[in-house]
Amino acid sequence: MLRIWGRLSSINVQKVVWCARELHLDHERIDIGIREGDLDTEAYVRLNPNRNIPVIEDFRGTDVGGEPFVLWESNAIVRYLCAHDGEDSLWPGNVKARALADRWMDWQTNTFSPAMTDAFRQLVRLPAGERDAALIAQSLARTEPLAARLDEALANREFICGDRFTMADIPLACAAHRWLGLPVTHQPRAHLERWVAAMRARPAATGILVLPLT
Repeated sequence: MLRIWGRLSSINVQKVVWCARELHLDHERIDIGIREGDLDTEAYVRLNPNRNIPVIEDFRGTDVGGEPFVLWESNAIVRYLCAHDGEDSLWPGNVKARALADRWMDWQTNTFSPAMTDAFRQLVRLPAGERDAALIAQSLARTEPLAARLDEALANREFICGDRFTMADIPLACAAHRWLGLPVTHQPRAHLERWVAAMRARPAATGILVLPLT
């Protein structure tokens, strides 16, 4: 069995739970990361010394009472689960196709999500009276061209890597859900919006890409 640690309102936990559902993996989720200090316990720090979420314990293939495989970093977990499931599932078997999926996953975590971080924190995490309008404007200005880039990439394809759903669609869609959920006026992005709607309609994404931003 697979154990997933983390609150479902976290974008990074959403990636892992959605992926596990797509792969029909038997799993349980431990709701952690909600209360102050619950990531600082000795037991949790042994699992993830970074004191963040998610982390997985994979008991598949271990003897009863054996030590599970422990992994943190959400995109690494998504890659691991897909690779473990076998080639040509969500893990592209062709090395070039897999490199393209990896590229978009890295772009999400290194470029797209960081660009919107200030806008997200200011608009979602802070009361209106404490927000920094300049930070919000700068963050939105950085993110809009990236949303345009994603929209353009999706113009002639059903999924980000072509005509099939892959591991890359999961983290990108979670980030795009966050972007489109920010309480601001967005530039119209027909291809991006069409793709996010299709991702939200996937049975495995039920209850994930409908969560309010927190």
